[in-house]
Amino acid sequence: MENNLPKPIGPAEVMYSGIIFDIIHQNMQIGNKTETYEVARRSPGVRIMFVNDDKMLIAKEYRAEISGWDYRLPGGKVFDSLREYKEYIDSGDEIIDYALKAVENEGREEAGLVADNIEYFSKSGSGGRTVNWDLYYFVVDKFHENEGGQMLEPGENITCDWMDFEDVRAVP
Repeated sequence: MENNLPKPIGPAEVMYSGIIFDIIHQNMQIGNKTETYEVARRSPGVRIMFVNDDKMLIAKEYRAEISGWDYRLPGGKVFDSLREYKEYIDSGDEIIDYALKAVENEGREEAGLVADNIEYFSKSGSGGRTVNWDLYYFVVDKFHENEGGQMLEPGENITCDWMDFEDVRAVP
């Protein structure tokens, strides 16, 4: 069974670097075979669970890439560019410090709320073998309204609604 575990051969190679994704090739040794793995790597993101009594804040955002509305927890990118993400990777710093800063920024921008108490909840990775995109989840149970309300970027169309926990389960 150990013979079947993929082992990297040499360094990974960035084949393409876009605005959001890097496409990476890594040659792997699997038993007596060699195979090239391809992975799309994206800068990590944060999702914020704003909770108030028995309600949670859900964002409704128009997404041009799906030509429709997306319902989700407020949040966004930890790094604004792949260059910043690569600098972080090379730095050896802890991601959690950057993620906490993103929670503060995204809470103000998307939800119009300033987080007074932020607790790390969990991390999820998605995409299995083909996509590397980590999301860091945080709970914010103490907050106040941002003096200027939401601070949306050009092209963003986001509204937020408080929903009962049970109703959140039914969100598409």
